Amino acid sequence: MSVDKTEDWLFEISSKKRAVDFNLKELWHYKDLLLLFVKRDIVTFYKQTVLGPIWFVIQPLITSVIQFIIFSKIASIPSDGVPYFLFVLAGNIVWFYFSDCLKSTSETFTSNQNIFGKVYFPRIIMPLKVAVSNLIKFGIQFVFFLIVLFYYIYQGAPIHLNSLVLFLPLLLLVIAFIALGTGMIISSLTVKYRDLNFVVTFGISLFMYITPIVYPTTLVLEKVDKKYHSLIYMNPLTGLFDFFKYAFLGSGTIDFWSIVYSVVFSLVIMFLGLLVFTKTEKSFIDVI
Repeated sequence: MSVDKTEDWLFEISSKKRAVDFNLKELWHYKDLLLLFVKRDIVTFYKQTVLGPIWFVIQPLITSVIQFIIFSKIASIPSDGVPYFLFVLAGNIVWFYFSDCLKSTSETFTSNQNIFGKVYFPRIIMPLKVAVSNLIKFGIQFVFFLIVLFYYIYQGAPIHLNSLVLFLPLLLLVIAFIALGTGMIISSLTVKYRDLNFVVTFGISLFMYITPIVYPTTLVLEKVDKKYHSLIYMNPLTGLFDFFKYAFLGSGTIDFWSIVYSVVFSLVIMFLGLLVFTKTEKSFIDVI
């Protein structure tokens, strides 16, 4: 009597994959693991802290106060007619979401090498849990921003909310794509070149000042010759930050083509990030 030894497997784990092989079905199968990692990040952050989630609010609050003193009171930088503190607070909460996602994602392979070497799961889970965990942090900061926003509206400040606020989820998705895509490329490179970790930390600090957070884009456009205006929008975050501030504060202007450029850039960089990341995950454990 012959015995059929063939079995149906859910997944086949192999180092030989196509160049473009994003197994979304497998990723969905591990959705519970993603939620478990997100919960772990939040619980770890709260553990042994007195203030708990208030720390999420302290970061943008202190940063905005310092920027208000230096750039508004001392440097007298305008803010498109809205209260300067609210102006920089709006930029900071979006910036912290981007920078935290980028920095954490860029350390994916180096900071998770122990767990990667012990158990199999889709490695892309780690960058995704970074985006979701930081989204929860952004949500807390966003509530704080809304409280400050409505306080200024109550005080009669010239703030004009508009229907563009409905596009906030898409805006965050584009920002997350840019951060995750760039972070995955850097993470793949840091497997061999550890010095990049220091470059990333330094680079993020510099990149903040070429993004319209402490100053409005309209001010730069006034100061720079018109033929160089396109260079201002080479930063894919410029149009996105302008969009957020215009939607919630009614300040500044929106350049349509800069938004299109940012969306296209996010899709391209996310695709390249996934491509490089999936290629590196096959053999990184032998290198790291």
